[in-house]
Amino acid sequence: MAITRLTLAPLLLIAAVILSTETSAQPAAPAPEPAGPINVTAILEKGGQFETFIHLLKITQVGSQVDIQVNSSSEGMTVFAPTDNAFQNLKAGTLNKLSSDEQVKLILYHVSPKYYTLDDLLSVSNPVRTQASGRDNAVYGLNFTGEANQVNVSTGYVDTRVSNALRSQRPLAVYVVDKVLLPGEMFGEHKLSPIAPAPKSPTPGVSDDDTKSNSTKKAAASSDDKSASGERRVGLGFGFGLVVLCLKFLF
Repeated sequence: MAITRLTLAPLLLIAAVILSTETSAQPAAPAPEPAGPINVTAILEKGGQFETFIHLLKITQVGSQVDIQVNSSSEGMTVFAPTDNAFQNLKAGTLNKLSSDEQVKLILYHVSPKYYTLDDLLSVSNPVRTQASGRDNAVYGLNFTGEANQVNVSTGYVDTRVSNALRSQRPLAVYVVDKVLLPGEMFGEHKLSPIAPAPKSPTPGVSDDDTKSNSTKKAAASSDDKSASGERRVGLGFGFGLVVLCLKFLF
C-alpha cells in the first residue's frame, strides 16, 4: 500500500503541472468595447415607425444638435417622438405652411434639455422647459399630469399620452407620443383664426326700423329744401324782370 502511494504521488504532481500550464496558455477574454456616442436617429430607426420625425430631425439639423448636446451635457436630454400615424393625422398642409424657422421651432418643442424618467414627469413642476422659444426668447413649455404609470402631456393646444420608452437610460430618454406636439404659441386659436373686427354696436334704445325711418325723413327733408330753394330762385327772377319792364316804360 505504501509503495502504491509513493508511485501515484509523482503522477499526480505531473498532472497538476500540465493542467496549470494549459490554463495559463488560454487567451484572456476580450474586454468589452466602450459604448459609442448616442445617436437619436439610430434609436428612432430601430423603433421602426418614425420616418417623418427622423426626416424633420435631419432637415432641421435638430438631430445633430441633440447628439452633440446629449454626449457633452451633464443634464441629459428627453425627446418626445411622434409616430408616423401622428403626423398623418395632422390637418392637410399643416407642415407645408410652416417656414423653415417654424419647422425648427416645432421639432425643438419635442426636445427638453434635461433627462426625465416617467416618474419624474409625474411629479415635475409645470411647465417643463423645451428647446423651443418665441419672441423675446420666451421658452415654450409642456405640462405633464397623470397617475400610476400613465403620463399625459399637454401643449395648451394638443393633449395626448406619453407612451412606451424607446430608450430610458441616462443621459437620454426617448418617449413615444401619439400626437404631434403643436405649441399653442404657434397653432392656438389666435393664430389659426384671426379675430375679425367687431361690428359697430347699435345706439342703445334705437331699433333698426327707427334708424331706417330717420334716414328716410332726412332724405325727404333734404329733397324739400332743394325744392324750396329752386322756387325761391324762380320767384326772384320773375320779380326782377317786372322791375326792369316798368323802368323802360317810365323812361
